[in-house]
Amino acid sequence: MSDIHELRIAVDLRDEVSETELAELSWHLGLGPRPERLSIVVDFPVVVVDDSGTPVVEDDPYPLLAGQGAASRVGGELCSTLVSRADLPRKGWSLTSRQEIHPDEFEKVGELLCWLATRADETHLLGNGAVGVGLLRFHETEVPDVLQVKAGQVDWPA
Repeated sequence: MSDIHELRIAVDLRDEVSETELAELSWHLGLGPRPERLSIVVDFPVVVVDDSGTPVVEDDPYPLLAGQGAASRVGGELCSTLVSRADLPRKGWSLTSRQEIHPDEFEKVGELLCWLATRADETHLLGNGAVGVGLLRFHETEVPDVLQVKAGQVDWPA
């Protein structure tokens, strides 16, 4: 039994994302190198055992949406893109990502989704005050749930 979900993100970002943020976002999408300093999702704590056998917490950053190639559980392909909308009336960036995600990753990915929601174009605003950021589907179901951010929190479907 697997707890894998299909995560599909499709967000148009306003033209106010800094070069530093774009670099970090590109890294999270598997499209660029890791920046020296992280500012979007900054803490990646992991417990390891040191040489004396004592558990210690270390920081181990990893890109959150960088899966590429064939999906192992949800079918299709894992991919991420980030393209400029400089030639369109609504300037900014378009981000699309399709990933496999385990519930253990919801918190970290949620931090990134909350950040995206604060920069999302107004076309992503929903009537309930939330921001639509994509879809989430348990790998054994056919119909995805809308994934939205409201009041700085991701509304992960049950």
